[in-house]
Amino acid sequence: MNKLRVCAYHYQNTLMKLFLILFSCFFISCSSSKQLNTVKTVDLQKYEGTWYEIARFPNTFEKGLTCVTANYTIKENGKIRVLNKGQKLSDTAKTKSAEGTAWVPDSNDPGKLKVSFFWPFAGDYQIMYLDKDYCYALVGSPSLDYLWILSRTKTLDKTTIEKLKSEATKQGFKVERLEFVDQSCQRIVN
Repeated sequence: MNKLRVCAYHYQNTLMKLFLILFSCFFISCSSSKQLNTVKTVDLQKYEGTWYEIARFPNTFEKGLTCVTANYTIKENGKIRVLNKGQKLSDTAKTKSAEGTAWVPDSNDPGKLKVSFFWPFAGDYQIMYLDKDYCYALVGSPSLDYLWILSRTKTLDKTTIEKLKSEATKQGFKVERLEFVDQSCQRIVN
C-alpha cells in the first residue's frame, strides 16, 4: 500500500512539473511573438493615477465587466501597484477587482513593462502611444491578443479613437475586435 502512495505521489509531482514547464513555454512563446513599437519615454509620476478603459479586446479576466478602471501607484521600491476594478454587468451592485505589480525590466525601453497578478507569471504591458499630456494611451501585448485604449476621462472623442485604432492597425492588431466599455455607471468604481 505504501508503494502505491509513493508511486501516486511521484506521478502527481511529475505531472505538475510537466504542466508548469508546458505552461511556461506557452506563456513565453506567446509573450514574445512580435516586437511592438513602443514609446521612448514614460514619466511614471505622470502615468500614475486612474485611467478609464475606453475600449479593449475581449478577454476572460474582464468578461462581464463595465466601467473598468486601472489605477497605478508607484511603490517605495520603484515598482507599480496596479489595481483594476470593474462593475459586474450581472449585478451592478457588485464590483470585481484585481491587484498586481508592474515594473520596467529595461530602463532603456521604458514603454515595455511587465505586469503580474499571479506570481511568478507576468504578462507584457506595452505602451504603443501616449499623449504628451498623459491624457490617453494605447496599450497592447506583442502576442496581439490584448489591446486597450485608456483615457483619464470617461469618454474620448471619435478623432482620437480613430487615431489610436490606426496606430494599433499599423502594429498588426485587428481593431475590429475592439469592444467599447460603458463608463456611464452611476456608482463610482474606483
